[in-house]
Amino acid sequence: MNISVQGAPIYFTIPIFGGISISATLVITWLIMAIVTGLCLWLTHDMKVSNVSKRQAVAEFLVETARNFTVGNMGEKFAYFTPFVAALFTLSLLSNLISLVGLYSPTADLSTEAAWAVLVFALITYHKIKANGFGGYLKGFTQPIPVLTPFNILSEIATPISMACRHFGNILSGTVINALIYGALALASHALFGLLPGLLGDVLSQIPFLDVGLPAITSIYFDWFSGAMQAFIFCMLTTMYIANAAEAD
Repeated sequence: MNISVQGAPIYFTIPIFGGISISATLVITWLIMAIVTGLCLWLTHDMKVSNVSKRQAVAEFLVETARNFTVGNMGEKFAYFTPFVAALFTLSLLSNLISLVGLYSPTADLSTEAAWAVLVFALITYHKIKANGFGGYLKGFTQPIPVLTPFNILSEIATPISMACRHFGNILSGTVINALIYGALALASHALFGLLPGLLGDVLSQIPFLDVGLPAITSIYFDWFSGAMQAFIFCMLTTMYIANAAEAD
């Protein structure tokens, strides 16, 4: 049984600046952003104050849910973060689930989560400096005693790394496990039907009958549940880290 788990395929290369590779991660991410943009335009089209349509009711429900999540974790003064958190959750969720339709999942590429984590880390740092001043921000690395400064710096750097790797690791592990299940069932199907005599066994052993059924059940967890959960956790950590950073020491 040969199973290969590879990175994002390269579609083409733009011959400038030494070559810019356009991978499946980039293409699918832009596709998802286009889908989200189109969905937002459709949901918010022709909105009314009274006699609202079902489409508008859905839009208002989604906005209210996102706002309650943001305010509940960050406080009323951070309500303006609602669009950012909603966009981050939607992009993460669709990136996790798009593999269900046979497309490459952008979150199976560490560069995707790394970019999100760096953006969140920049917001965390900004709010720490805003709350404590640049001098207070630097002084925070020496707390509670100066000897812990190297560990505090490492802890700061570990924040975006842990956010990116946690999300990426869970999505990639689901991909690998599903590949192993498909491979094992195909091998078992080949061995089982290969026991049949003659031409019948030769033909049926080449068809992976056992790949039908069980992978769909495991996909409920590894694709649907895990994909939604990782998007939720990433946004939860984002709101908590930024809210904590905005508190003056």
